[in-house]
Amino acid sequence: MERLQKFMARAGVASRRRCEGMITAGMVKVNGKVVSQLGAKVDPARDKIQLGNETLFPALQKQYILMYKPRGYITTMSDEKGRKKVTDLLKVSTGRVYPVGRLDYDSEGLLLLTDDGDLTYALTHPGRHVPKTYQVRVTGVPEPVKLEQMAAGLPLDDGQTAPAKVHLTGQRDGNALLEITIYEGRNRQVKRMCEHIGHPVLRLKRIRFGDLVLEGLRPGEYRHLSGEEVNRLKEKAGLGQNN
Repeated sequence: MERLQKFMARAGVASRRRCEGMITAGMVKVNGKVVSQLGAKVDPARDKIQLGNETLFPALQKQYILMYKPRGYITTMSDEKGRKKVTDLLKVSTGRVYPVGRLDYDSEGLLLLTDDGDLTYALTHPGRHVPKTYQVRVTGVPEPVKLEQMAAGLPLDDGQTAPAKVHLTGQRDGNALLEITIYEGRNRQVKRMCEHIGHPVLRLKRIRFGDLVLEGLRPGEYRHLSGEEVNRLKEKAGLGQNN
């Protein structure tokens, strides 16, 4: 027996946190009855578990995909505006995979997709501090004191940001090129940090996630992670290699 949300995450539905939301919203049935309590346990070998009208089965082999997300794609699975989704770029069936975190429609760079709900939850949990590095072009050139403030932590509307690494790497057409590494995963965090110091983002590209980099990929291309890469990622996320 295992908790319903853990089974759903293992089945590749979404992160465990999102699965909990689906359960409490009454979207999940076990043996034909709606289950909305997070403490519910199921036996996948005996119980029929449904999300809407779809029966869920444990994933036999999890998938881990590193993609170079181009600008002009969304990282959510549906969009009322009908915009293109990152999963549209997958050329062959990879089952039900979901992005780990988000990159805005007008942002680009390294994006992980997986059906491993436990890893997704661990990588996006604020307590794990998995580093993410971005190349950012901002309006104007920030003074050194502003970059020091950003590195030390800024008071955003959802609380103080954790210390970050911030470097001025160059200038182009009067605008600064920054390299920023953060250890949290707040919504639009890098953009909000730059706006806070008065230098809004013109362009943003994620170039590193943990030990993973974009080397060898062009926008729209992707590859599957090696077993060694998956194990290193799990280690950074605080998971054992056999999880």
